[in-house]
Amino acid sequence: MNDPLIDAARKVRENAHAPYSGFKVGAALTSVEGNIHAGCNVENVAFPEGTCAEAGAIAAMIAAGDRRIAAIAVIAGSEDPVPPCGGCRQKLAEFADGDVPVTLATTSGATLRTSVAELLPGAFGAAHMGTK
Repeated sequence: MNDPLIDAARKVRENAHAPYSGFKVGAALTSVEGNIHAGCNVENVAFPEGTCAEAGAIAAMIAAGDRRIAAIAVIAGSEDPVPPCGGCRQKLAEFADGDVPVTLATTSGATLRTSVAELLPGAFGAAHMGTK
């Protein structure tokens, strides 16, 4: 099966800047407007002050003028699918509804399908601050 999000994540993963860990990650999301935005991890010598692939894809979405995630895929060169870090889970919850599908994939073809709510149950949101 050909999945355009996994394909986009796989392609952008090749551009990752991971000279310290060697662990390249790519992410691609579809906005509710139907546009695909991609990002890769960018490490920094002041480890761990880099940027995650998911954060890069979200930043690309916002920079393009889109505001909400409809689906996201993340791919890494690991044996098992790798879930987003805690910070990226919170970022996803900021820009996606809980039922938004998340596909975690490996370069060897393994996939795990989940949702934003399953990744971050009880997510902190604007309602907790009394702003929504």
